[in-house]
Amino acid sequence: MTVSSEAIPLQTGDALVLVDVQNDFLPGGSLAVPEGDQILEPINRWLARFSAARLPVFATRDWHPPEHCSFAARGGPWPPHCVAGTRGAQFAPGLQLRGGSRLTVIDKGTDPDADAYSGFQGTDLHTRLQGAAARRLFVGGLATDYCVLNTVTDACRLGYEVVLLESAIRPVEVHPGDGARATAAMIQAGARVLKE
Repeated sequence: MTVSSEAIPLQTGDALVLVDVQNDFLPGGSLAVPEGDQILEPINRWLARFSAARLPVFATRDWHPPEHCSFAARGGPWPPHCVAGTRGAQFAPGLQLRGGSRLTVIDKGTDPDADAYSGFQGTDLHTRLQGAAARRLFVGGLATDYCVLNTVTDACRLGYEVVLLESAIRPVEVHPGDGARATAAMIQAGARVLKE
């Protein structure tokens, strides 16, 4: 199901969930998502809307140990990326995150022996969302066909209403069409796609 932004005014119970908007996933990063930097402008617009409405923002980030199991050196599919404390793991400098009580950072992938594509896997994101009385999640970030896909499907499974911000996601596309298939899977799970 696709809806327009005008059809969804923000309300109490809404939360913005940003998935892995980090340097290593942007052009020039060690695991760059094509056109990944193009999500920054739409995400910043949503950040401004949520800030004005005094609604919570949750930002997940890969925060891997140097020997993480997803890295090629350990037989994983990816080059080293988002190693905790490095520049590559930092949020994109163009991301206009506002500090304070309405911003919560969620680190994931911190166990060297466990993959964590979903922002819910091995984290307290669900508990924190419940603590914020969140019922509807607006989701954007990187990448559509991996961490966004897994975060959204987990959110739907946990009973959240999910609005996928189409302009604020981009796929890796290891295989052509992965992005479209991921979006279809998220819709199948119950998410709505918001076009702007």
